[in-house]
Amino acid sequence: MKALITGGAGFIGSHLAERLLAQGHQVVVIDDLSTGNLRNLANVLDNPSLEFVYDSVRNVETMHLLIRECDRVYHLAAAVGVQLIVDRPVHTIETNIHGTEVVLATANKFRKPVLLASTSEVYGKSEAVPFREDDDTVLGSTRFSRWAYACSKAIDEFLGLAYWQQYGLPVVVVRLFNTVGPRQTGMYGMVIPRFVERALRHEPLMIYGTGKQTRCFCYVGDTVDGIIALMDNPKAPGRVYNLGSVEEISIDALADRIISKAKSTSQKAYISYEEAYGRPFDDMMRRVPCIERAAELVGFNPRTSLDETLDHIVHDIRARTERAG
Repeated sequence: MKALITGGAGFIGSHLAERLLAQGHQVVVIDDLSTGNLRNLANVLDNPSLEFVYDSVRNVETMHLLIRECDRVYHLAAAVGVQLIVDRPVHTIETNIHGTEVVLATANKFRKPVLLASTSEVYGKSEAVPFREDDDTVLGSTRFSRWAYACSKAIDEFLGLAYWQQYGLPVVVVRLFNTVGPRQTGMYGMVIPRFVERALRHEPLMIYGTGKQTRCFCYVGDTVDGIIALMDNPKAPGRVYNLGSVEEISIDALADRIISKAKSTSQKAYISYEEAYGRPFDDMMRRVPCIERAAELVGFNPRTSLDETLDHIVHDIRARTERAG
């Protein structure tokens, strides 16, 4: 099997590429390295079954050539990270929507199945916790640029499901909930690597808002298990699946746990969202997935606890810091 991974030099994409290569598949990665990094693929770059293409998914000619020769497409390329979304809203909208338009149109031309990575952000400010795939979405005002990301990914979902409904193109949509693990960077606002990096430097951990907001963090290896299992299942296309952990923790408690695991002298500091992002910001208090649909179809059940996940991340970031310095 030959798989194309868009955004394959990114955090999740690189782990997916490694897993597929380990299973004996051929893998083609396309990435413009705007947020991805070739270092993420360092363990497999010399693997003869891996091909790396430096280009954008918005390049129609390139995607035509790549999708024609592959057996399936894992579409992970997107503008991600709250900080990037806030700072570059035009880039976010154009990358997410137009990139997906190109991928789906080309995949449909050659009848190649697609897994489309979406996000828990599409649930918006809904308070119907845990979130179920067919729940209503509750988005904030258009004056808050963060909702541009949620809307762009919702459009991606609508488009993917439309290709399934209208043309019978096998499209599987996965909504990812705070996937974390080694190689993730805090550069674009991801909270765990940002906290760990500061804890290892014994600097204050900057908590946005009150810290009472809660999230569920899923280890990247478990997320990849779910992605592959759903793509392999012939009953999966045409539906949306939540992939995430159901182990809920407040950001305040997360900071305490990271300080402890890093054996850090860091203290917690609180700043407003407006101070953190330089503009008004809208957030939600809880984000917890219902994972029954994926569990029933493919047995999805994250095996890695938050404590184990944090141990992996602290070890990874400490090792990278030592190598760099």
